[in-house]
Amino acid sequence: MNYLVTGGTGFIGRFFIENLLARPGTIHVLVRESSLPKLDELKARFPVAAERIVALVGDITQPGLGIADAELRALAGKIDHFFHFAAIYDMAASAESQHAANVAGTLYAVQTAEKLGVRCFHHVSSVAVSGLYRGTFREDMFEEAENLDHPYFRTKHESEKMVRQRCRVPYRIYRPAAVVGHSRTGEIDKIDGPYYSFKTIQRIRNILPKWMPLVGVESGVNNLVPVDYVVNAIDYLAHLDGQDGGCFHIVDTEHYSTGQMMNIFAEAAHAPKFSLRFDPKIFDFVPTALVELLNKLPPVKRLKAAVFERIGMPESASILTKYETKYDSRQTRRLLEGSGINPPKLERYAARIWDYWERNLDPDLFVDRTLEGQVRDRVVLITGGSAGIGKATAIRLAAAGARVVITARTQEKLDETCAEITAQGGRAYSYVCDAADLAAVDEVMRRIDEEHGGVDVLINNAGRSIRRSVALAYDRFHDFERTMQLNYFGALRFILRALPGMDRRRHGHIINISSMGVLGHPPRFSSYIASKSALEGFSLCAAAEFSDRNIHFTNINMPLVRTEMIAPTKIYEYAPALEVHEAVDMIVDALISRKSRVATGMGWVQHFAATVFPKFSEIVNNATFRMFPDSDAAKGLPTAPTPPEVTSEQIAMAQLMKGVHF
Repeated sequence: MNYLVTGGTGFIGRFFIENLLARPGTIHVLVRESSLPKLDELKARFPVAAERIVALVGDITQPGLGIADAELRALAGKIDHFFHFAAIYDMAASAESQHAANVAGTLYAVQTAEKLGVRCFHHVSSVAVSGLYRGTFREDMFEEAENLDHPYFRTKHESEKMVRQRCRVPYRIYRPAAVVGHSRTGEIDKIDGPYYSFKTIQRIRNILPKWMPLVGVESGVNNLVPVDYVVNAIDYLAHLDGQDGGCFHIVDTEHYSTGQMMNIFAEAAHAPKFSLRFDPKIFDFVPTALVELLNKLPPVKRLKAAVFERIGMPESASILTKYETKYDSRQTRRLLEGSGINPPKLERYAARIWDYWERNLDPDLFVDRTLEGQVRDRVVLITGGSAGIGKATAIRLAAAGARVVITARTQEKLDETCAEITAQGGRAYSYVCDAADLAAVDEVMRRIDEEHGGVDVLINNAGRSIRRSVALAYDRFHDFERTMQLNYFGALRFILRALPGMDRRRHGHIINISSMGVLGHPPRFSSYIASKSALEGFSLCAAAEFSDRNIHFTNINMPLVRTEMIAPTKIYEYAPALEVHEAVDMIVDALISRKSRVATGMGWVQHFAATVFPKFSEIVNNATFRMFPDSDAAKGLPTAPTPPEVTSEQIAMAQLMKGVHF
């Protein structure tokens, strides 16, 4: 028995060919010339029977399927079964491409089957032929389809209609539901249908504990079948006598609401479930005209596009949430009875589906998560780059291929840093600049634009910290002025000079080395935290303005780091603090992830406590304020030659709150 298969290198097709190889005969596979390597990969999966798979070069969008006349004549009268799998199964594809493949392609396949005089033409259609039919769609229904405006529904319906009205050889039609991965291996080749929800489930799982109840949506009706059930059923029905002219629903016996489906995959992912689910129909009271008007507003359109992009789902696929059709498959189940071919329950194989997606198709797997991928050949400006965190960051980024530009107040230290980077094969350039001198910042940024073509990444690292209680600062207004001048106005000046070039090039990243104190509001740091909070506030506002310009803003809430900045506070010699290389790791995380905020675990705890339990946070901060004294320098006294003695309570508190300013 000989076969001709279109779409044999596609997802369903290649599994179906595996089934056909269990039967005697030759399998001719229509394949575009550019896709011949895919056919070689298919043969490699079945080396023992590879010689039975024969390439038939052509194209379903061309008359005669693009097959050479000589080959058609050679095959005439020799093909028993013609299986037409080739089609576009993509809700986001253009209407033109879907019509060319699904409708015109089916017409050409039917005409070719007639020329070849095949015994039976097998058309693999889809349950999408029903459109948005409300109710139960039977296997003997076709013309009753409703709401076929969407190109995917329309072309699926028209292609099946082509078979019903134009095919002059015996035919059989198969309508699979949404096809997911193999029930035993989870294997699938692309993200589609229910897979669009996986990234959202994964993000929720990575943030919230499994026991956390969630609020979700209860909309639409979903019917899912694994690819192995689909090909097994089609193979069995295709070789069953007396079924010509039949139409078979290859569907699950159960239909799932969106909420039920999400919960099944949430369980498979060990993620929280959507315990409370609401039906969007509760908003049906809103006039349709008003909804259509709102959807046309540019801000609403942008917001919708951003949401769909965030969840990784094409906006055109949102129509699936309106799906309310259920599919009757009693005839198919009757024919399959006794064959051992039954649709497995989704709950039984969902974990395999999830596991395969997470290991092979998760979009994050294909994102360049290397530091080199983010900074190679990019101009990275680091203020305060001659010592401490700034110097260590410059060395790390130069080693990753960045063109590092550093600024500081001392030429000698800048030269030392550049020499160290150059000795290791990196590229470094330095400019003397006091970040508190706004005119100097303007001049340096002018030179950087002129000599390096602008800044791709700006790391605002230069800063000043003052540890002094408010009661000791009544007559020290200049404390607040000088911290604000450097930490806020100086950093802001760099940002305002870097942004125009980033905006023109449509890419850029601004990283502010902020403080954990912004999240926890520690006492004695009122001037320092005020300046860092101002910078964060500006960045959060600017991020919204440049969100569609591919310009990112990140605030790093840095904890205590063992650098020269904290050296004057002798009590910190007993406090646990991050090492410089750990601080650089946080900056690298920001460069790779482009998160709006990077913080340590303790930083997030402080942020949560200050937001949810502000009075409790205030009391804890007051306790640390009373427990730890002001330094001699803060009191205006000479610094003692030896560090002050610390109590066991102070040590315990410092250990408990690693990295917290006190």
